[in-house]
Amino acid sequence: MKIEDLDQNLKVETALTEPDLVWFDAKQAPFRLYGVSYDEGAGCYVRMPIAVAQTVSQPVAKLCRHTAGGRVRFRTDSPYIAIHAVMHNGTPMSHIPLTGQSGFDLYHRNAAGKEIYYQTFVPPHGMTEGYSSGHRTDGTYCDYTINFPLYDGVKELHIALKKGAHLSAPTPYAIEKPVVYYGSSITQGGCASRPGNAYQAIIGRELDADHINLGFSGNAKGELAMAEYIATLDMSVFVLDYDHNTPSEEHLLATHELFFKTVRAKHPDLPVVFVTAPNTKLRGNMNYFGRGRFFTRRNIIRRTYEHARIAGDDNVYFIDGVQLFGGDNWDACTVDGTHPNDCGFVRMATRIGRDVRKALKK
Repeated sequence: MKIEDLDQNLKVETALTEPDLVWFDAKQAPFRLYGVSYDEGAGCYVRMPIAVAQTVSQPVAKLCRHTAGGRVRFRTDSPYIAIHAVMHNGTPMSHIPLTGQSGFDLYHRNAAGKEIYYQTFVPPHGMTEGYSSGHRTDGTYCDYTINFPLYDGVKELHIALKKGAHLSAPTPYAIEKPVVYYGSSITQGGCASRPGNAYQAIIGRELDADHINLGFSGNAKGELAMAEYIATLDMSVFVLDYDHNTPSEEHLLATHELFFKTVRAKHPDLPVVFVTAPNTKLRGNMNYFGRGRFFTRRNIIRRTYEHARIAGDDNVYFIDGVQLFGGDNWDACTVDGTHPNDCGFVRMATRIGRDVRKALKK
């Protein structure tokens, strides 16, 4: 017997029976895309140009089709909002909810101007090429944001509103120049329960700032080609956080300062935030790298920061990963000792967001 047979509140409805719906392509105005673009040749949404990603590595060329950080924003008074997503669904992962891996979630802007979670478009188990889902709203004319999945590819996204509803372009972000994040699976969003709970999304809502998520699960290795690509982006802040994916301390040492200097050469005044890997296992005398290696890696990253400061660069910030899950219930912040759950991502957003806010004010 399935759980939904025992508890109807856990039943996932994917059949849209709401009448008088009008469908729109999310790529078309007045809808506005953020964090992703549409690759006509590949027929899917991407986080960076596929041709550029291929110069980095084949895994990055595949992972750039995962839509972490992607959003579509619009303004409407429709009393019902639905989606139909055509997707490339990967095998369900063991330690991230399907709502995070493959789901979309919906936020609306309240009267105070703050984006608030509204509903999740919950994906069903067993899907292979996408799904449909819809929710009623209160019909207030306001801004909506739909966050794309963290670990799946999206070929097409269509959005349905009630016939006769108003539709217009969204209110622009207060900070339109995006904050760019580069890093590992944690940066990509593993293992948030839904896309809006990745730490970059939380920071973006708090600051009313656009962002681009360049987290590449297991494959953020500080390649020079990636640094050169990021250096072409027009950013407000850059967060550099790829400690976890480097295969050795020697590799991190060889790439980290070079990566920073490659970006800095094109952006002499850009605030750059260095982050070291979070690791709750340290507190239990165990950790992913081993205690000595963990601190060696942290010190390599701090070395990049200190060299910049010595050279007179006051637009750099350093965050020790040990701080990210501090305080009471630190051991409740991950699903496996490494990848954050929602509690962990909230704490990451608080600590990293503090320096991002400081950098933007400066």
